Amino acid sequence: MVDEVTELDGQVHLAGRYVIAAEILGGRRVGVRIEESTLMFFDPATRELLRTRPSPLTWDQARRLWGASPAGPPPRPSAEPITAQRRASNTGVIMIAGQKIALGRIHAGRTIRRTTTDPVRRVKAQRPSQPRKAAHVS
Repeated sequence: MVDEVTELDGQVHLAGRYVIAAEILGGRRVGVRIEESTLMFFDPATRELLRTRPSPLTWDQARRLWGASPAGPPPRPSAEPITAQRRASNTGVIMIAGQKIALGRIHAGRTIRRTTTDPVRRVKAQRPSQPRKAAHVS
């Protein structure tokens, strides 16, 4: 594990190279847990996982990092529900995490905010399709 301060553009300097953490983390102190193929960026105070990225470092490079210490327990994702805010297209569709969600034309151009913490059960509200009847073959 290494404690670093990210550059303003969200990069961290590790083993003589810059690694992109996330632009949103610019200027923030983060802990970096280095595993064989991944880098885990987390808040050192709460150990809340912030981002995960592929590791460009070899295991030997990671072991030789200045200021490295034993990693401790892995960071945990936030227990808070994830919030998203999107502007609906002119057809009333938004996209979250690569998934299109149809809200309807009534919401076209509006900013829609999810206000509940219940799990999402339906992506597109529509009647369930009836199973097709098998054709009788004699």
